[in-house]
Formats: sequence, C-alpha cells, structure tokens
Amino acid sequence: MVDKKSDKKIGLALGGGGARGLAHIGVIKILEQAEIPIDFIAGTSMGALVGGWYAATKDIRSLENLFLSIKRKDVASFPEMILRKLDYPFKNKAIIDFLNAGLKEKKIEDCQIPFRAIATDTETGEEVVLKEGSLIEAIKASTALPVILKPVKINKKTLADGGLVNLVPADIVKENGMDVVIAVDVSKGWVYSSENRISIKKAASIISNVIDSLQYQITKKILEKADIVLKPMVSNYDVFDFEHAKDIIFQGEIETKNHLKEIQQKTGIYKEIPKTILEKIIDFLFFAE
Repeated sequence: MVDKKSDKKIGLALGGGGARGLAHIGVIKILEQAEIPIDFIAGTSMGALVGGWYAATKDIRSLENLFLSIKRKDVASFPEMILRKLDYPFKNKAIIDFLNAGLKEKKIEDCQIPFRAIATDTETGEEVVLKEGSLIEAIKASTALPVILKPVKINKKTLADGGLVNLVPADIVKENGMDVVIAVDVSKGWVYSSENRISIKKAASIISNVIDSLQYQITKKILEKADIVLKPMVSNYDVFDFEHAKDIIFQGEIETKNHLKEIQQKTGIYKEIPKTILEKIIDFLFFAE
C-alpha cells in the first residue's frame, strides 16, 4: 500500500549517452515497482527516446523487450552512419518500424505524461526545448548526433543532438513546476586515452569521447537543479553498445534501488519492492541475525 503524505510533483530528467541511456529503462522499472508517480519528463538524446516512449505509452516493458533483442549486427557501422546519415543508429528495419509504429501520429502535447525533448539549433548553437508537434520527429532531432546521424528540420530550424547544450535537463524539469527532480546521468565524464594509432574502427569512440568530455563540463552546473542524481555504472560502455542492453538496463535498476530510500524520503511515497531470489539469498547469507 502506498502512503502518499504529500502532493509533491515528481519530475524525471533523462540524460543522453547513446546505448548507456538504456539504463533509463531500468530506472523507470524500479520507480514503477515502488509506485513513485512521474508527473513530468524531460529527455535529451537517448533520454528523449526512452522518456518520450514512456510519456506517450506508459509501457516500459515493450521498449525493454525491443532493446533486449538487439544484436551487434543490428547496429550500423560508423562509416555507414556517416555515408547514409541515418535517423537512428540501427540498420535493422524491424527495430525502426517498431519505434515509428509505436509513436506514429503521436504529438508531444498529447502524451500521457507531460514531456519535453531537448535539441540544439545547428545554426545558432542554442538550446531548443520541443514541447509540441510530432513526438517521433522531436526524438529524432534530440538524438541526431552531429556528423553521424541526420539532423531534423522542425519549425524552419535544423536541429541536432540536445546533448551539445543540455545533457541532463534537470533545469527544464524544475522550471516546469516539479517539487522533486530525479536526474539520471549516464555520461562518461572526462575521458583520457593514450592511444596513438587511430583507425576508422576507433573513430566513432574517439568522437564520442570528445563529446562526452565537453558535455561533462556543461552537465555539472545543470545537475545542481536536481534533488536526486542517479549515476548508473555504465561508463565502461560505448554509445553504440546496444548489444549490452541487458547489463546496462540492470545497472539502472541497481542504481535506483540504491537510492530508493532517498527517493522515498524526498517524495513522501513509500512502497516496499519485492526482493528477487538473489537478493533474498544475499540477505540470508550476510544480514540474517
């Protein structure tokens, strides 16, 4: 039974990070199990895809099942993305069709949970907060990693990945009247490599690391707007490591469980989550009196 003693509005800020953003699925799963209601979502890049899907459908399981089915061969190679300027990093038509069909004809303003997608104006470098119009186009714009994925034109603006200006939009969530802001940061932070030889195969990772480093500096200040910051342990995954979806999603679950008491205290909502068999065994072996 949920004991909600307050009427606090709870918002979720989901950050960008390519495949690392699949951790957002695990975060949402645990929040659902704890019956923590989400009143608002703002997402950047992969956070926009996961957040937009959930805001529109409230069905995180189907999205999880989709990404659990992804194999390495389903993700386009770096040269292929450069040459073809894809909408998504996926070359498997079934995956793209699933995403498009699930969000087809849906508008941002009609989402079950109020939602905002963050993108970057490629001409001015300014932040663009998308709050109306086609949801699928907003997601494509927010995830359009420069050079690699195709930019999107919306309202006469050419838009690209929102992570260039606001990687974890905690400020947007706060500005929209939320009392408790839960931010999920899946960025790598500062990355240093002593690799001297650069191959085409490593080029995507190098570009990704440079962007991660720049985003880290931007993110630190914005995260001050969050009441709770979740940082799943996913820094060892690259932006295109979608074949590791199971492990990445699990890290999102673990991080949320580790902060659940803090989340419950700040939201005033308490619901015990049933423990897994493994958790029960660990409790018995190490914590039983």
